[in-house]
Amino acid sequence: MSDTRRKLTTIFCADVQDYTRLMGADEEGTLASLKRCREAMGRLIESHGGRVINTWGDGLIADFPSVVEAVRAAVDTQNELAGFNARRPADGRMLFRIGINLGDVIVEGDDIYGDGVNIAARLQASAAAGGIVISSSVYDQVRNKVAVGFEFLGPLMVKNVDEGVPSYAVKIGDAKDETPPAQRSGSARPQPQPQPAAVMAADMAEARLAPRGRRLYGVLAVIAAVLIGINLLSWQGVFWARFPVLALAAVAALAWNRDQTLFNRKVTSLAILALGIAGINLFTWTGQFWAVWPILGIAAVMGLRWSMRR
Repeated sequence: MSDTRRKLTTIFCADVQDYTRLMGADEEGTLASLKRCREAMGRLIESHGGRVINTWGDGLIADFPSVVEAVRAAVDTQNELAGFNARRPADGRMLFRIGINLGDVIVEGDDIYGDGVNIAARLQASAAAGGIVISSSVYDQVRNKVAVGFEFLGPLMVKNVDEGVPSYAVKIGDAKDETPPAQRSGSARPQPQPQPAAVMAADMAEARLAPRGRRLYGVLAVIAAVLIGINLLSWQGVFWARFPVLALAAVAALAWNRDQTLFNRKVTSLAILALGIAGINLFTWTGQFWAVWPILGIAAVMGLRWSMRR
């Protein structure tokens, strides 16, 4: 019992639709595709702050400290895998179903157990191929924070849980809801409508530039303007403000990288570092572009990270 504890976490469950059929048709090809899809999923889970807990057969379970990042990871995963499947024949596509639940779980070592995990697995089983289903506890946290639509599916019955778990399908791309009608029965509940493209674009921009981020950028811009003004008003032939302004730009770039979801954060951090080194070289120009060597080293690291994910 000394090794057992509990925590509130976001559980992410995924498995492959028709995995047995795919294995029967092409065992080696299916295993290779599964490995590639899992590597992509693991990378996206990690980039959103999550942790892969376990894999078995065609299944995967992960947990996230952030509910929003868990849903964003699921959406990014389905979008990336949709691109992978678009190049494959219709009967050979590897379509994952994802279920997400926010719940209290038992932690033993690196593994988690309990009703929170069971509910996530049941949500995953009810998802459409290439789709995502979330519990109402997840929906309440993300409905105004993630630029996707939602469809209320009604209460989902889960083993060992007395009452049905209200669930929502996340509407992304062209995924079709294949949830059996029997699982949608229950008391009527308002059904959020999919958001128009313009509204979704505005919501996405808002999510990527939170109020706290806007305030930080504003403060940094004011500080940079004040420093440049002081430098110009006390001009003695040296533009010394370029160095603190460069440092402020690096802080702004790192703050943006912390919140953005378009690119891998570790890779963009290396890119920001490379740009910073190039800026220092240009601001201290003596006729030699010495920054080419550290930038080349950073490019090599980025290339290695990219190649290891393939």
